[in-house]
Amino acid sequence: MLRYGVKRVNRSTAGTMVLFIFLTIVGIFMALPLVFIINNAFKPLHELFLFPPRIFVRNPTLDNFFDLFILMSQSWVPFSRYILNTVIITFFGTLGHVIFASAAAYPLAKHKMPGKKILFSIVVLSLMFSHNVTAIPNYMIISALGINNTYLALILPACSYSLGLYLMKQFIEQIPDSIIESARIDGANEFRIYWSIIMPNVKPAWLTLTILMFQFLWGNNGSIFLRSEQLKPLNYALNQIIQGGVARAGVGSAVGFILMIVPVVFFIIAQNNILETMSTSGMKE
Repeated sequence: MLRYGVKRVNRSTAGTMVLFIFLTIVGIFMALPLVFIINNAFKPLHELFLFPPRIFVRNPTLDNFFDLFILMSQSWVPFSRYILNTVIITFFGTLGHVIFASAAAYPLAKHKMPGKKILFSIVVLSLMFSHNVTAIPNYMIISALGINNTYLALILPACSYSLGLYLMKQFIEQIPDSIIESARIDGANEFRIYWSIIMPNVKPAWLTLTILMFQFLWGNNGSIFLRSEQLKPLNYALNQIIQGGVARAGVGSAVGFILMIVPVVFFIIAQNNILETMSTSGMKE
């Protein structure tokens, strides 16, 4: 079978080397902030105030983490409570976001219903508004629902984030209709199709959503909706610790490292699954 219009691109060895060097330089440049934060966490106080600032630590120390531990132990709310609050909000918010986004995207992508294009246009339009624009309406809705100062005040908005719906719909549309029709002929109901066919085939999409929402919720301080100290997340507690000014610059560096390292590790683990799935999930009619 002949193919027309297919052009094969050949790259010389020199071109490959130039591209490799360029990508290496770009990668190093992008990794500098991460390296800088990690080194700052282990710098003694006098190295933090050097000018010009040094990227790499000369005399590494754990004093910043010891000082942070002492300050955490002086909190009248157990520090484990802040960690538990963050875990609850992050886990259920991320899980709810993936489930609601994928469940809503399936009928939008694979079912015929009146007003589907208008509804999706509204979803796309909502992506153009920043978080600052929607903060007041969100607060009014949360207050009207009577869930202010509860975990749901942060979990519910995370579940309805429109970016997930948009991304899942774009991925689900790539699944051939013949696979879904075959499942219906075999007697599978809509939930079985969604859970056994749709979700496994769009694994790169919902893993990407998991990374994005995990990062967002892990760094959320909940200051707008949460008033009770027992409900505050970890980010709020750590930011309160470093409000002591210049004297707590070392503690602030340790706080930045702690807040950064968990999402980075989670991203590295999930990224391997995304790349593996993308390389084996191609589908054609």
